[in-house]
Amino acid sequence: MDLSVLRRWWPVAAVAVLLAVAAIAAAHSSLGASRVPPVAENVPFVPEYPTAEPAPSIPVDPRESADDTRTRIPSWIATTALVLLGLALLAAFGYLAVTLVRGAVRRATRRLPAHRPRRTAEGTAREVVAALDAGLVDLDDADTDPRTAVIACWVRLEEAAAGAGVSRLAGDTPTDLVTRLLRGDPAAGVPAIASADVLAEFAHVFREARYATRPVDESTRDQARAALRRLRGELTAVAGVAT
Repeated sequence: MDLSVLRRWWPVAAVAVLLAVAAIAAAHSSLGASRVPPVAENVPFVPEYPTAEPAPSIPVDPRESADDTRTRIPSWIATTALVLLGLALLAAFGYLAVTLVRGAVRRATRRLPAHRPRRTAEGTAREVVAALDAGLVDLDDADTDPRTAVIACWVRLEEAAAGAGVSRLAGDTPTDLVTRLLRGDPAAGVPAIASADVLAEFAHVFREARYATRPVDESTRDQARAALRRLRGELTAVAGVAT
């Protein structure tokens, strides 16, 4: 059984049980009425003859003896049942109120727009420069396959975009995320830090390395290295770091 369902409905079950207890108590409290003998009507006249032991007489109204045969329940049981019923109702209404308020607060919180602090161009450019430096190290490694090295450089830029708060959208192409990082993303508070032409140069090399059916040779590595260095030179001017 799902514990969340049990937690949600236990107050209702408790109220139902207490209502049943109160109903049983009320039913038992009136047992005496069911034991009252019927009123004697049309009693035939029987002459009485003296005997050694006179027969007991029937009371005029049998209901007068009902108090002697009534089964009584102590009053404290009914009082306890009513108190428990009141506490259960109070707990159920309190639980319902807390649940409704918590749900309303949760829905209101979800509707509030997320205000991210606006990033500076200098800080974003420094992060991208660090990613480019790591990518250039991969490209300079002759033991690494050129296709793998170029794709790894682009993946580092995607990681930098995610770290800067740029969200990947449902219809994004492989280059859209990095494009919004370098060309700016107002929704994420990321300013533009690179020109379109220098970004397009490296994006072209990346698409060629990822989707080309021909073998990727050292010339593609050289093109990627040149594009990254050009992009790094533009970013260092924004970041204010040494080239």
